[in-house]
Amino acid sequence: MNFVEELTWRGMINNIMPGTEEQLNKEMTSAYVGIDPTADSLHIGHLVSIMMLKHFQRAGHRPIALIGGATGMIGDPSMKSQERKLIDEDTLRHNQEAIRKQLSHFLDFDSDAPNHAILVNNYDWMKEFSFLNFIRDIGKHITVNYMMAKDSVKKRLAANADHGMSFTEFSYQLLQGYDFLYLYEHEGCRLQMGGSDQWGNITTGTELIRRINGGEAYAITCPLITKADGGKFGKTESGNVWLDPKRTSPYKFYQFWLNVSDADAAKYIKIFTDLPQEEIQALEQEQERDPGLRPLQKRLAKEITTMVHSAQDYEMAVEASQILFSNKAKDILHKIDEDTLLSVFEGVPQFEVSRDALGGGVPAINLLTDDAAVFPSKGEMRKMTQGGGVSINKEKIADPNMTIDASFLLNDKYILAQRGKKNYFLLIAK
Repeated sequence: MNFVEELTWRGMINNIMPGTEEQLNKEMTSAYVGIDPTADSLHIGHLVSIMMLKHFQRAGHRPIALIGGATGMIGDPSMKSQERKLIDEDTLRHNQEAIRKQLSHFLDFDSDAPNHAILVNNYDWMKEFSFLNFIRDIGKHITVNYMMAKDSVKKRLAANADHGMSFTEFSYQLLQGYDFLYLYEHEGCRLQMGGSDQWGNITTGTELIRRINGGEAYAITCPLITKADGGKFGKTESGNVWLDPKRTSPYKFYQFWLNVSDADAAKYIKIFTDLPQEEIQALEQEQERDPGLRPLQKRLAKEITTMVHSAQDYEMAVEASQILFSNKAKDILHKIDEDTLLSVFEGVPQFEVSRDALGGGVPAINLLTDDAAVFPSKGEMRKMTQGGGVSINKEKIADPNMTIDASFLLNDKYILAQRGKKNYFLLIAK
């Protein structure tokens, strides 16, 4: 597999330094991507550069994932309007371990293959570096004029004319440049990859390597991912879409990809899966013939949910998606876990009911009027029950006085009540 050709048809190359493809065709090459460790989970904004490393390893090359423990304490000025908060070393190490676990879904770290991935943390080589040694040994090789010419610096200064830019952030590109130099010298790393906003920082690294070692190093950047409507990729009303199931449930994660537009699905399936070109083309043709079936979205959601979580999580997400209109809804409700249940019914009205009362059994008419205001009156509850419009846990009830007890609890905690076709209520036993 030719790595550059693969990334090109997938729409994943924004800039490539001359000589890069020749280097990759010549020999197995090591390349790195930097990852910000300020949280203990990656989010889908990180996935583009991670998929670059995945394709790189598939092409027979050696990926290096660099946790920016030192640079993460400072903050990259690129595309940022404010400086970031510093993190302590204990938090840093915790975040590093969590991120490694997530990366292992994409990269082979543990085999004895010559191109197995490695994880490094720039804090390990920066923490002993004194300020005097750094400015003497590294700073003297790059001029202020060179650093000022970078887009990330110019944009930051223009956007913050009143506050300017701290020396800390101004020095960021030197620190990132030194990372490249360190990996070049200690790991034989010849290539750095990242988003298009990283081009300036990456080329500072290639320049340092040239000036200090007389060596050749290379760069590839990918476009910043946007949505077809111009909105920011990966952001929802509730914030980032995380890879950690505790932060974003597999169901919500699956739903995010399932609900992207046709134009975005056609782009994302190339970037976020390793499906071959012919298979993607066949899916695109299928989508053209019958857009309503949404084969691109369905396959995209399947591939990425399985890769990030598991096949079992994917199947659970598909089943949970059918709860609202499946004739197997009752069975599915009793199978899904608490996080998925809460994700499916996020935003529906909730009522607390007495667990003790449920232990002895409560007539449905009392439960849905006195204990939880699902109905404004018992008369209305009776009338709708007679018309077949009341369900408990997706099963219609025929008798308003039927007994509801603890055996009805989903995940030993919840009862789902339904009034009419679209009004859902979650009763929580406390």
